[in-house]
Amino acid sequence: MKLIIQIPCFNEEDQLPLTLSRLPRQAESFDEVQWLVIDDGSTDNTVEVAREHGVDHIVRLTNHKGLAAAFQAGLDAGLKLGADVIVNTDADNQYEGADIPKLVAPILRGEADMVVGDRQVGTVEHFSGAKKLLQRWGSWVVRQASSTDIPDTTSGFRAYNREAALQTQAVSSRFTYTLETIIQAGKLLVAVEHVPIRTNPKTRESRLFPSTASYVRRNALSIFRIYSQYQPLKVFWGGAMVMGLAAMALFVRFLIYFIDSPHTAARGHIQSLIAGAVLFNAAMLLGSLGVIGDLLDAQRTLSQRTFERVRRIELQLGVEPSHYEPGAPTDRGERPEADRQALGV
Repeated sequence: MKLIIQIPCFNEEDQLPLTLSRLPRQAESFDEVQWLVIDDGSTDNTVEVAREHGVDHIVRLTNHKGLAAAFQAGLDAGLKLGADVIVNTDADNQYEGADIPKLVAPILRGEADMVVGDRQVGTVEHFSGAKKLLQRWGSWVVRQASSTDIPDTTSGFRAYNREAALQTQAVSSRFTYTLETIIQAGKLLVAVEHVPIRTNPKTRESRLFPSTASYVRRNALSIFRIYSQYQPLKVFWGGAMVMGLAAMALFVRFLIYFIDSPHTAARGHIQSLIAGAVLFNAAMLLGSLGVIGDLLDAQRTLSQRTFERVRRIELQLGVEPSHYEPGAPTDRGERPEADRQALGV
């Protein structure tokens, strides 16, 4: 069995050596443990540093695509390189690399297809109160949308077996993949579990979110958008019900005044009738958007199945990963035989 540890990177020449030093080169039940760096259009020496520190494989994106695209490119490359299990970790050494055996254990026992590392957010010292609160709220929303029980849905420390990686499709967000991929897994034939993991002291500020306010704003919008995409009837019909009840209240108010005093109601309370009509139209519009959204969600499911089949065909044909470059050479200066066979060369 082969384990590939993938690390999405963007200008990580300073952090990458420490991160790599904490990653295992051997793991129980695996014949091979290899490292894969996805360079997301870095302008520094990230690729050179990766090679110097023994990274086996490199996917070098032409320009900066964002964390979600880099994560997806890594899964694709890992599958085409013959991985049986793929572990994703961050380049800033946030997660403890020594916990990888614990992370993959449920997969090896056949209890899960995907495992998410639980940072136990409430105990992370460098997280602000606002960030902890949003983490809890966001994780609750994702659990409702995905029908899973993952306590830390924004954790990027996660493991996929081959089937789970095959079924994971592209996400709509440019800067994060964590939330949507859990919702995808919950809707597919993927068993999702979580294990507690350790985190390391912060080595640098987040590049995804320059401030806590930005983190709250962007993650809240992302959570709402994702939930709307995957639960459109709940979102839009819920809004339609609120608008409809408000319209009904205004109509009843006008009717009461009209019955009590028809002439006075017609002159002094016509605003209630107009406002009620506007709210009723808004309710109908939201209801229609819910139906359209539900149809799009069904279409997304069909697209996902097509995407999965295309991936399987590519693996059977031995298609090489996009933007692939070999990492550090072996002692013989050649690619290992298992890698040549996986790539069909």
